[in-house]
Amino acid sequence: MNLSPAQLAATFDSTNLRLDATHADIEKLCREAAEQRFACVMIYPSSVSLAARVLKGTGTPIGTVIGFPSGRFATTAKAAEIEAAHAAGAHEVDIVMNYAALREGETTAVAAEVSQLTTLAHKLGLLIKVIVETCYLPETCLLPALKICEDAGADFIKTSTGFGSAGAKAEHLALWAANRRGKIQLKAAGGIKTLADAKVLLAAGATRLGTSSAAAIVAEARGATPTAAGSGTY
Repeated sequence: MNLSPAQLAATFDSTNLRLDATHADIEKLCREAAEQRFACVMIYPSSVSLAARVLKGTGTPIGTVIGFPSGRFATTAKAAEIEAAHAAGAHEVDIVMNYAALREGETTAVAAEVSQLTTLAHKLGLLIKVIVETCYLPETCLLPALKICEDAGADFIKTSTGFGSAGAKAEHLALWAANRRGKIQLKAAGGIKTLADAKVLLAAGATRLGTSSAAAIVAEARGATPTAAGSGTY
């Protein structure tokens, strides 16, 4: 896949989910995202109102995480997080599926939750991505996870939180791309540090990439020497 630096930038959810992130870090992330025209910033819910102030008038969407990182929260708690994120100024929500329940065979309950939360997010005008944490799912759960997200009408299925034992894998994206029935899009996240990483995942079918190294990767695409920029696991 041969994208221009600007086209590449438009695939990135520029992320700061570090546990020690400061207000200054979030402000920097936001200003950088507006300048680079990234797809969105991805931050914790408590930082959404700050991002909304910094990004006002820039057109840069704000994304936040729901039920993060385990997904093992009551559906009512996840719904309340979505409503609060919307009220604070978020445009996109990345919710963590209760992948542990899916792994245990509780497919009906997991599907009901994803459907309920997707309906709520869309009612509020939010784009929704469902994180299924592929590193903790057996291969036999990957296509059922896709079906759950598709049946619910989610906008994206997403590989990883970035806090698991591994991040995005091209083979999982390729499997979803080959088996999706509709227009659901694929987001890769976790371990995306270089231009080469990004290219492999985009070629496999991803249209969004979640990374804390977005600026460094775009700089690399423009000819800069690759670095290990970006901090945290995301």
